[in-house]
Amino acid sequence: MIASTTEGFRSHGMVGTEERDLIARVVAGDREAERLLYDRHAARVYRLAYRITGDADLALDAVQETFIRVFRDLARFEARSTLATWIHSVAVSTTQNVARREHRHRKAEPLQAAAAAHPAVDHDHALREHIERMVDGLGDDLRIVFIMADLEGFSHEEIATALGISPNASRIRLSRARQQLRRALTPIVRDSHD
Repeated sequence: MIASTTEGFRSHGMVGTEERDLIARVVAGDREAERLLYDRHAARVYRLAYRITGDADLALDAVQETFIRVFRDLARFEARSTLATWIHSVAVSTTQNVARREHRHRKAEPLQAAAAAHPAVDHDHALREHIERMVDGLGDDLRIVFIMADLEGFSHEEIATALGISPNASRIRLSRARQQLRRALTPIVRDSHD
């Protein structure tokens, strides 16, 4: 039985046989299994970390620290969610810690400063940059749910598990994030039609 070979790993039905076998191999120290686990999840962890930090170097640091934690704590994974959801939960927490530690959160700059800094940029590029700044300007609790749901495609159940909140809290945070973004975009959309 897997549970006995992984020193504390308990399956509650959320992890399939292939994942259980991979987890057991990783916990047993199989380097090939570690590489396989990393290869399956690293790209999505990087996208999530990059979208949270807005900085490629910080995102790479977060990926590295995420997988250090994943490999260290995998034996205690209880399979109450999918392995991917658990890894992304670790990634969100780790990325926030990396960003706080480095004190390099991207801050939304005022629209006037952005326009002055990029006068020759085409309208679509400028709009995309403005939207990115607006997303960056959301509070962490709203921004992370928005990124996970609308940009990365996580379900509210997966977000809830990853962040330790209820699925309803995830829905509320996403709704609030969308409202804030809609309010901020309305004058821009109105101006573009004039």
